[in-house]
Amino acid sequence: MIDPHGDRAVYRQLADQLRADINSGEYGPGVAIPSEAALMQRYGVARNTVRLAMVMLREEGLVVTHHGRGTFVRDSLPIRRLTSDRYRAALQAVDDGTTPEWPEYRAEAIHQEIPANVRVAELLDIQAGTPVLERRILFLDGSLPQQMSMSYVPLELVTGTPVADPQREPWAGGTVAALASIGVRVTSVRELVRARMPQPDETRSLAVAVGTPMLTVTRTMFAGDRPVEAAVDIIVPGDRGELEYRLDLP
Repeated sequence: MIDPHGDRAVYRQLADQLRADINSGEYGPGVAIPSEAALMQRYGVARNTVRLAMVMLREEGLVVTHHGRGTFVRDSLPIRRLTSDRYRAALQAVDDGTTPEWPEYRAEAIHQEIPANVRVAELLDIQAGTPVLERRILFLDGSLPQQMSMSYVPLELVTGTPVADPQREPWAGGTVAALASIGVRVTSVRELVRARMPQPDETRSLAVAVGTPMLTVTRTMFAGDRPVEAAVDIIVPGDRGELEYRLDLP
C-alpha cells in the first residue's frame, strides 16, 4: 500500500491512506488514530514518516493531537451560517416591535474609546484621529469560539447610550438592532469577503487547528448616506462558518 520507490513522498502516501480511512469512516469522529509504533509496523515506515503524515492531517484540520493521549479524528463542528437576510430580518423585527430571532450565543466584549486609524476613518468617512468606540467581541457557542469581530462606531453617536455598554452584548438582532435602539436606522450594508490564514492571536482566541483558513468580512453600515459602523474585520474560522448571499435583481 506504501510504495517507497514511488513518485510521491512516502509520508504523503501515508497521509493519503489515513485520509481515505477517515473519509470512509474507518476512523470516525473522536476515534484515536493508531499510535506511531502501530503505524510504523503496519506500513513499514520510519517514525519521522508517520510524524510528517500527522503534520499534514493536522494542517488539514482532520485530526487533533493531545499530548500524552494521542491523535484523534477531529469531531465535526457546528457550522454558523451568515446570510444576507440577517440584517433585513433584524430590521423587520425592530419595526414590528418584536425581539429578533437570533442565535443564542454568549459574548466576551471589550469596549474602548480610541482615535480612528486611517482605515477606519476611510470606512466611516471621518477624519483620522476622530474619536470612535472600538468594540472587540468574541462570540461563543457554549465553550466553542465561533467568530470574533472588531467594529467601530463614531463616539459622538453612541456615547452615553446602551450601545456603548459591553454588558449588553450580544444584542439580539446585532448591530442593526443596537443602533435602532438609539434611533439610528441602518438602511444599507456593504460587505467585502476575503480568505486568509489566521494570525497568532486569532489561532489562540478561536482555538483553530493549524492551517485552518479564516473568512474575513469587512462591513460598513449606512444610515442613508452616512456610514455609522465599520467592522474591521468579522473573522470566522473556515471550518465553522459559511456565507450565504441572496441578491434580488430588478
